[in-house]
Amino acid sequence: MAIINLREMKVNQTGKITSVRVAGELGRRIRDMGLITGTEITVQGRAPLYDPVALRVRGFTLSLRNSEADHIDVEVI
Repeated sequence: MAIINLREMKVNQTGKITSVRVAGELGRRIRDMGLITGTEITVQGRAPLYDPVALRVRGFTLSLRNSEADHIDVEVI
């Protein structure tokens, strides 16, 4: 399986988070939203200018900016 950046995922693509590569306040915020290693996510959609991205995570929809998605690596399923 290929490991890519979350920002590179396409709509309806599913994957598992392999790492969150940011520390500090932003890292804590991302982890508090449930985006931790091993979590399965699906890209539900993107805004017209591709920012933000809508994710399906643990039964709910989450909107994430591309600047935040840049710090998350995903193994595509």
